[in-house]
Amino acid sequence: MSRLVIDRAAYVVTVDDTDTVLRDTTVVVEDGTVTEVRPAADGPVDGDEVLNARGRLLMPGLVNLHTHLPMTLLRGLAEDVDLQGFLTRVWAAEGAVMDPPTVELGATLGALESLLGGCTTQLDMYFHHEAAHRGAVAAGSRHVIGPVFMDGPGPDGLAWEERLALMRAWPAAMAALGGPAVPVSAMPHATYTCSPENLAEVLATLREVRDGGPALLTTHVSENAAENDDVAARYGATPTEVLAGAGWLDGDLPLVVGHGVHLSASDRERLAAAGAAVAHCAGSNQKLASGALPWETVRESGVRLGIGTDGCSSSNDLDMWQAMRQAALLARLTSGRPDVASAHAVLRAATIDGARALGLGDVVGSVEVGKRADLVLLDLEKPHLTPVHDVHALLVFAAGRADVTDVLVDGEVVVRDGRSTRVDTPALLARAREVGASARAAAEAS
Repeated sequence: MSRLVIDRAAYVVTVDDTDTVLRDTTVVVEDGTVTEVRPAADGPVDGDEVLNARGRLLMPGLVNLHTHLPMTLLRGLAEDVDLQGFLTRVWAAEGAVMDPPTVELGATLGALESLLGGCTTQLDMYFHHEAAHRGAVAAGSRHVIGPVFMDGPGPDGLAWEERLALMRAWPAAMAALGGPAVPVSAMPHATYTCSPENLAEVLATLREVRDGGPALLTTHVSENAAENDDVAARYGATPTEVLAGAGWLDGDLPLVVGHGVHLSASDRERLAAAGAAVAHCAGSNQKLASGALPWETVRESGVRLGIGTDGCSSSNDLDMWQAMRQAALLARLTSGRPDVASAHAVLRAATIDGARALGLGDVVGSVEVGKRADLVLLDLEKPHLTPVHDVHALLVFAAGRADVTDVLVDGEVVVRDGRSTRVDTPALLARAREVGASARAAAEAS
């Protein structure tokens, strides 16, 4: 049995059901599970490894509820365009350079960026999902991904039956690749790229292959007004209504919809009844001028909200601290209310609520005995983090990824003193620069 001791944290922000904040606390992790959360005054604890947490804050790892990690290689290639212009430009680069080895490289780079910034879990969506999973797991992430579905060939050039075959093979492939426990997931791109009949077939296939284990559905929904108009012209329905017609809102599987900016009141009611969650990507939505999700209206409808960064080619980074801050500030600006999107609520959206949306709420998302140790330490010995008055406000409105010192995933220290313990970072960056040049040439030729 391995025993890791996180000794004398100045603060432990548990994000438990009562948002308990502890002072001068020691946390013990045995074989990847939190087994003790105890006052440091009770005395020292022996361990195989001890992390000195004096002057630091311990909290659960952040959960990115919607992203596209391999798109780190496409950062900055589609600027000053809306969603449709973005897709046209980026898909050209993807088709030219994003083969499995390149996707693995981009996912490793994205997972590294995420982990260094304190994000331990990502709900990722990208072509060549096996390669993406291999790269993210190698970096140390708790990485949720599955086959992407589109009616047409898409950048990966696959036919529909080939996509279904990948879905049927995914549980065994995922087990072989290893990594922290995650649900088996299916990821149709959107209701404007996947027909209602095919969405129903994806659902039936996922139910078939899950074999009683955890499973997840995710797709893009109502990201901008043009998407809603397109889907209405095709089917006479909203994207959410299309999902409902395909059985996606039956409620037997967790569902995460990306963006959800332009949901109708009826859409929100349907999603709430299904227990679905919306991944709010405030940065991407603002940058592409997609609109502003009405935070309080969505919450009051009963829909769970999580925080996402979207991919690097639309939001330009994977910074969950910035994503939290943007979500809070945008909600207040658009509602005209400074009490909307409290720091408590936003931090929960980026941790335990995101974990629950993935069906992982009993596993990660808070610092509690019995949960797996996906944990983050921040250095409080910084001018912008001194003094500490409201610790939740400090995290949402002042802290940033540069304050992260150490990160654990599944009990393993994957970032120590601000450096990855798993990735040869200089070599990774050198390879990424080479591929980036090819992607830029492809985008410029489109």
